[in-house]
Amino acid sequence: MPLNFNNPLIPHFVYKPWGGSRLATLKGLSVTDGEPLGETWEVSRHQDGVTKDSQGQPLSHLTKEQLPYLVKFIDTAEELSVQVHPDDAYAAQYENSAGKTECWVILEAQPGAGLYLGFKPGIEKKDFFAAIDRGEDLSTMLQFFPVKPGDFFYVPAKTIHALGGGLTLAEIQQSSGITYRVWDWNRVDKDGKSRQLHIEQAKAVLNFDANANQPLAFKLKNIFATKEKNVFEHADFKLSYYTKQAELKSLGISNRVVSLINLGQKLMLSSATSSQVINPYECVLLNREETIQVDGGDFLVVE
Repeated sequence: MPLNFNNPLIPHFVYKPWGGSRLATLKGLSVTDGEPLGETWEVSRHQDGVTKDSQGQPLSHLTKEQLPYLVKFIDTAEELSVQVHPDDAYAAQYENSAGKTECWVILEAQPGAGLYLGFKPGIEKKDFFAAIDRGEDLSTMLQFFPVKPGDFFYVPAKTIHALGGGLTLAEIQQSSGITYRVWDWNRVDKDGKSRQLHIEQAKAVLNFDANANQPLAFKLKNIFATKEKNVFEHADFKLSYYTKQAELKSLGISNRVVSLINLGQKLMLSSATSSQVINPYECVLLNREETIQVDGGDFLVVE
């Protein structure tokens, strides 16, 4: 069937102990009695969480076009674990998977909220893992970035990182579910058990190179302020930002699905053949062969 915005997507919900209530509120979802909602996988063909259309058909059945990326919304009431993702080479050899490079666009941030990204200058591998063995607070070895809406962060594979609490954001990443948890703030569940850590894998993949951990490596910028259209391009996804009104044409990389991410207001999408209202924080697929007029608010396009 043709890809077009008359086929809205239903996300896969992921409940996490660090999740919050803000994402459910923004999307108008009913809150369950279980763990709080941490993530919604808005555009995904990954086996761990498949997006469906309004008729319940999985995205993998709707199109044979490639989808090497995954689009999420994330809401954090508490810090996520300190973690790292492997690159393509390591993931292919040991996990039978793609690696996981990702990027973030901050949508909301409570006062004082921020994230951890990269090692502080001078941190060496032997000292870091010795601190793990001693049970120390690893956040003291990481760079902390206060954030505000519109802030963009590029997170290359092999980079140490942790999202802080009080954030709502969009994440665009390679289609991979591989995460190596290094430290989890000494959290335990209701039975007193800690989540599994992956220290040996982290030793194999973490990048301690000084150039890879400096802020310049993370391409920091505020796209809401700069109105920069071409935000970031990776081999597996290209991210663009549009505000208020845009005409989209000649979209798409050959044989790759194109997605639109609504960042908060109702959008009107129209083409020569149809029109559709897109609700706040909803994601839809776009027909690469049509010229599409978008009116109403800010949005991202991933192709």
